[in-house]
Amino acid sequence: MDSGTSQYLTFYVGDGEYAISIVRIREILEFSGATRVPGSPPSVLGVINLRGRVVPVIDLTYKFGSSRSAVTPRSCVVLVELDAGGEKLVIGLLADAVREVVDLAADAIEPTPAFGTRARIEFLHGVGRLADRFVLILDIDRLLTAEETGEPLTAIA
Repeated sequence: MDSGTSQYLTFYVGDGEYAISIVRIREILEFSGATRVPGSPPSVLGVINLRGRVVPVIDLTYKFGSSRSAVTPRSCVVLVELDAGGEKLVIGLLADAVREVVDLAADAIEPTPAFGTRARIEFLHGVGRLADRFVLILDIDRLLTAEETGEPLTAIA
């Protein structure tokens, strides 16, 4: 991989294929359920126990404006790391399935289109152009709100 190329994990949510920079990925877990927390934001599916640590799980299908995700044997939790005010936070993202890790050159990333995606465009960093398809690259810092991460409202814009 040369210096102008970055790696992204691609995964499915609903009928879309999305990507997150591999630098932000901590691990991928099989989804075996989450404990719902009363009063949590609607996009927070619940929490999971990660080696004794409580980690919130965000339902991306719901976050993107559809009904709750249908859990299947391929459903998984993609654990991502955020930097919120100098503190590292780990958040789980419920995905329908993980596809692969891809290399994307900087010139293969197009600006986000103003229409045609389920995800709101402010959640997107751009569109990655692969040989036979496009992937929507998520801006993980904009995707997750302060309410979902448990941070004070001023910590994440």
